Parts: sequence; structure tokens; C-alpha cells
Amino acid sequence: MKIQSTYIYIEGLRFHAYHGVLPQERVIGNDYEVSLRVQFPIDTAMLSDDVEETLNYAEVFKLVQQEMQVPSNLLERVAYRIADRLFRKYSKIQAIDLKLMKLNPPMGAECHGAGVELHLINDKTV
Repeated sequence: MKIQSTYIYIEGLRFHAYHGVLPQERVIGNDYEVSLRVQFPIDTAMLSDDVEETLNYAEVFKLVQQEMQVPSNLLERVAYRIADRLFRKYSKIQAIDLKLMKLNPPMGAECHGAGVELHLINDKTV
């Protein structure tokens, strides 16, 4: 068997944070959801059963949590900061799909949420 690609998922991380352009968003805050699909070589971990050979979910969560606590005007900026830190901390990451949703956007419409989705490739691993 030959491995073509491997991914690690963390879906539906929920946070209350203070991102937004409107003043009330910086005071009241909003609920957010972050989902990640990280292309990462897990072939060694599959055989070794060693967490040091893979992407540790708990460490990734802490990193995302730290970035969500830093207020920004735009979700685009928050998503970029999360991805940038992941790439810098884990050099073996090949690509990241990151979805960041504001669950109750103040836009006068009833919806599930509004947000951004990034697909980024680590140009150091290509």
C-alpha cells in the first residue's frame, strides 16, 4: 500500500471572542467556530504509535485558542494568524484548510453564520 496523502481534522472548535468592525462586537463579543483540515505526514506515527510523530490535537487547540483571544477587525486576519502560527510551529505541515465562522453576525439577517475559509499550502514543503 502506498500513502498518497494524510490529513488531521479538528472540527467545530467553539469560542467566544471579540472580533469585528462594529464597536459592540468589541464589547459584547460573539460566538465563533473554527474547523481545520491539516495535511500532515502521519506515516511514521501510523507505525510507531507515538504522539511525537504526529500533530498533537491539544497543542493545536491551544494555539488556535490563543489567536482567537486576540481581537481583530476582520476574520480574514484571525484566520491568517492561526494558519501562520501553525506553519511556523509545525514545519511538516503541507497544507491547511481553515474555516472560521462568526455564528451570529450583526448584519440583520437570520443565518447559520458568516466567515472565511482559507486553503494554504506550505511552500517550504512543496
